[in-house]
Amino acid sequence: MPIRIKFLGGVRNVSGSSHLVLRDKTQVLLDAGLFQGHRDEAYRLNTVFNYNPRKVSALVLSHAHIDHSGNIPNLIKRGLRCKIYATSATKDLVKLMLEDSGKIQEEDIRYLNKINRRLGLPTRAPLYTKKDAAYAIKRFRSVSYEQKFPLAKDVFLTLYDAGHILGSSLPVLEIKDNTQNIRLGYAVDLGRKNLPLLNDPVVPKNLDYLIIESTYGGRLHAPIEEAKGKLKDVILRTFARKGKVLIPSFALERTQEVLYFLNELFKEKAIPVIPIYVDSPLASNITDVFNHHLAFLDEETRRAIKVKNSPFSRQLFDTGRDPAIAGEFLQLKYIRSQQESKRLNDDRRPMIIIAGSGMCESGRILHHLKNNIEDSRNTILVVGYMAENTLGKKIVEKNRIVRIFGVEYELNSEVVVINSFSGHADKNELLEFIQASLPLKRVFLVHGDLDQSQALCTALTEKGINAYVPQKNEEVVLD
Repeated sequence: MPIRIKFLGGVRNVSGSSHLVLRDKTQVLLDAGLFQGHRDEAYRLNTVFNYNPRKVSALVLSHAHIDHSGNIPNLIKRGLRCKIYATSATKDLVKLMLEDSGKIQEEDIRYLNKINRRLGLPTRAPLYTKKDAAYAIKRFRSVSYEQKFPLAKDVFLTLYDAGHILGSSLPVLEIKDNTQNIRLGYAVDLGRKNLPLLNDPVVPKNLDYLIIESTYGGRLHAPIEEAKGKLKDVILRTFARKGKVLIPSFALERTQEVLYFLNELFKEKAIPVIPIYVDSPLASNITDVFNHHLAFLDEETRRAIKVKNSPFSRQLFDTGRDPAIAGEFLQLKYIRSQQESKRLNDDRRPMIIIAGSGMCESGRILHHLKNNIEDSRNTILVVGYMAENTLGKKIVEKNRIVRIFGVEYELNSEVVVINSFSGHADKNELLEFIQASLPLKRVFLVHGDLDQSQALCTALTEKGINAYVPQKNEEVVLD
């Protein structure tokens, strides 16, 4: 039976990445991401599978972001029995991410059900709980970079550094049978060169097929260094209005990058002393994972840590410490309890609040938005990608009215988007990576809105490279 790929999710959009590689009775699942979007549609897409989870032989997880890992506990509840393979850093990060996802789902459903009961509407249940997430971690097995590993009969796995987030990998499957031997690469998500903290992506050679993201397949990023200047301008402008800067941010990597540049601005005295709150217990816990996995960081960061000048050390993040220890970050505080988080809404001082989730679909950022979005003194600073149909995307598009927890609010706050923070490769970086992976029989473009996937497809076709944008649930034979 020929080798096939079934494109299950993250196709013609950027949410819910998951793809199934089939060979005879062997089924290898690449990622199991959570689809994020409108509540009813998201629930349907995350619970209806066009394959049998019980028949999956192995699951390979590229990295810990929820749109790639977030549906794993749900899959296990529905019959997934296999082992899950990832780097050791990803394993430790995904434990935090999944347990946080389960907790957030429980909290959001509890809050939503209070409203539903008041309105006489049916109550709902979460996709999975924190307990479900903790159980899922028992299935994980760690794999090191660039070590060939037998995944199933005649299927071998090698992970390469994707340079996207801590521990992110670019899996390569070598599949052998009686008629063909193929090398299939999976670059979803692919990082950029010269990002703070991380090594540059590694390009695997001599691939036959490549599944690659196209998030920015038709766009170019400004240099990452420009982010710092734009961040400074937003803070100064909002501070002058005596407003708050609300930053929806992924707790993993993006929060650390924002803090890295805020630290630089403070040291340069480019911005005033202003309270900074990271309203995310998850972000604090992620810092511990960084400290335990220094080998995954770039040489510059490892060198800084050796001289006790870590850009993400907990010493920098705590208030009340001796200035000689705490550096310039005397106004930074991590918020853990819900009570502390709620008190920020009654605090009228200018401040910066960094909170999850990154696409404004769940978590504490929703409560900060509903309490602050109608105040024109405030700024909503977008530092990451917002998928179609998410609240974050509606804010980026500056919809006059947005719904939060089912209630309508006027968007009066200033909205600023800084795309140069992106950890995704842009059009030129994707083209460079693909050309370095030749020879390739075919390139499959996923993880991008349709216009971006088609733009990259056109650019590749013009260079004589066979590129294709699959449909959701389409099955393609590798010949």
